[in-house]
Amino acid sequence: MQDKSAFELQLEGYGLTTAHILYRMPDHLEILQTYIWQDYDIAPDFPEMYRFLDFWEANLDGPLHSVRYTHQRLIRPSEFKRVDGEILLH
Repeated sequence: MQDKSAFELQLEGYGLTTAHILYRMPDHLEILQTYIWQDYDIAPDFPEMYRFLDFWEANLDGPLHSVRYTHQRLIRPSEFKRVDGEILLH
């Protein structure tokens, strides 16, 4: 997915996903910090977001408290039509 442009991803059905992550400070578990993650992902499975959260749990010290997310497809199939042809005007 990294080698494709945002436009190409949107044409393939990806939408912009934003996750608001609350996590606990490693040394003070009663204190919550926030982190915002944003990337193109496919609903309803969200493989990119879950890949990031799996990485977080495996490699980072701050345990996750909660994750809220939103997803919006920026280009819908009815809004984009491919045109094959060219019109020349004088």
